Amino acid sequence: MENTIKKQFDEAARRYDEERRGLIPCFDDFYGSAVAWTEIEGAKPVILDLGAGTGLLTSMLLDKFPEASLTLIDFSEEMLDRARARFAGRDGIRFVTADYTAFEFESKFDAVVSSLSIHHLEHEQKRELFRRVRELLSPGGVFVNADQSAGDTPEIDRKYGELWEQAISRSGLTQAAIGASKARRALDKNASLSDQLSWLREAGFASVDCVYKYNEFTVYMARA
Repeated sequence: MENTIKKQFDEAARRYDEERRGLIPCFDDFYGSAVAWTEIEGAKPVILDLGAGTGLLTSMLLDKFPEASLTLIDFSEEMLDRARARFAGRDGIRFVTADYTAFEFESKFDAVVSSLSIHHLEHEQKRELFRRVRELLSPGGVFVNADQSAGDTPEIDRKYGELWEQAISRSGLTQAAIGASKARRALDKNASLSDQLSWLREAGFASVDCVYKYNEFTVYMARA
């Protein structure tokens, strides 16, 4: 399954950024909330981006924290190649091609962020990842995840899907792009927002909340 997901994202890398706005009906608020809630003391924070892809979220964080040091990790070399091109000539950025659920990080971070990645994991992997993220954060550090969450009932979840399909049908994207996105979503393992917030509390975070929600598109934060 992991190889299938990796293959799909390798293939999507070239078009990924240009299609984001069409595939995420709430694009500006979704990413904007993730950036706004990445609150860090000091002008030179150390930030880890899990499943960083092409560096889209990282680029927004660099606008807020231009002196930050960042580590971008993703298992798709094609995606990270796009990120390397995006940040060419910029210091303080490290790229790691690896599975972030297994990679052994050697330092602490002021913030750990992620966007549209963790929902690909099995639920128990999500719970374990939250525990690992808590250990990776410096005291007072923050974890911010902008991702997809399942509805609390099958009925609500189906409605999320219907509304998303209606929105992307009006987006101007090609049928090929829409079809490829639907194929990727067929492999998603969305967990409910309530479960994820509970798992974060279990992991030992002191402050946990959902800070943005538009149907399945949610942003939540957890403070160490």
